[in-house]
Amino acid sequence: MDMLHIVDHPIVSHNLTIMRDAATTSAEFRSRLRTIAALLAYEASRDLPVRTASVTTPVSTASLPMLDQRPITVVPILRAGMGMVDGVLAMLPHAAVGFIGMERDETTFQPMEYYCKMPANVADSLVYVIDPMLATGGSAADALTRLKERGCQDLRMLCIVAAPEGVRALQQTHPDVAIYTASLDDGLTETAYITPGLGDAGDRIFATVV
Repeated sequence: MDMLHIVDHPIVSHNLTIMRDAATTSAEFRSRLRTIAALLAYEASRDLPVRTASVTTPVSTASLPMLDQRPITVVPILRAGMGMVDGVLAMLPHAAVGFIGMERDETTFQPMEYYCKMPANVADSLVYVIDPMLATGGSAADALTRLKERGCQDLRMLCIVAAPEGVRALQQTHPDVAIYTASLDDGLTETAYITPGLGDAGDRIFATVV
């Protein structure tokens, strides 16, 4: 699991515990999700290239570091990944946003693509694929495959909670992709939900729980 990065920080842990609580409202769930997503993006951008720029401060002129203007694309896996977009963009406001729609067949648990829309320069971008849950790893692996088919070579996966099964699956299919998560949970239930997990992230984000 060399490519697995668990963001172990008290603020992340605190917000994740609130997200796990079944009594947490959708509004509060979304707020905590944005916070964790921003912190994951912070950690996943530590190695971004910088350049030196001449800046005139109120006191003097100095040569100071600025981000190199390499294109960055954030790709949420619909629909739950949308809940992380604002948090990631808070750290990377110049990033473009692509969209890929994956849904799980509830019988086979296999992913199916139903939508894909990407920026024209996505192949040249550093791509952050975002989804709150890395469960079986099927949707994430398939999304990464579709992006590689479009020429993407530098990809990173950001998720709030991950199951060991999903991490293993992703590392087998895409060993070059680093995974950033707030928690490596215990495993999967018989119906392929992460335990202890936080339930169905999409339903909790959009208040569609029935």
